[in-house]
Amino acid sequence: MIGVNVTFEYDGDFDRDRVTGVAEKARSMFEGMPGLRFKFFTFDEKHQRAVNFYVWETREAADGFFTDELRERVTGLYGVRPTVDFVDIAQIVDNSSV
Repeated sequence: MIGVNVTFEYDGDFDRDRVTGVAEKARSMFEGMPGLRFKFFTFDEKHQRAVNFYVWETREAADGFFTDELRERVTGLYGVRPTVDFVDIAQIVDNSSV
């Protein structure tokens, strides 16, 4: 499995409503998406950033999603260009069914 951190760093112009609004509108797009196991929309007002974290079944699925066009589109939505970092996932603990 592959994790992807997509980080939007703001410089004093963090807009909580904008960030949560993007998440609200985009959520349904990710439900049932092939190859995507999890997606988390997060925000951190104190540090002026939003981080979206994805868990993909394969690197190919992740690479296929994070196109240049997608990066441009989310830059427009969030108002800042993101950094995108891929990480290997050693294990997942999922207590949601407990």
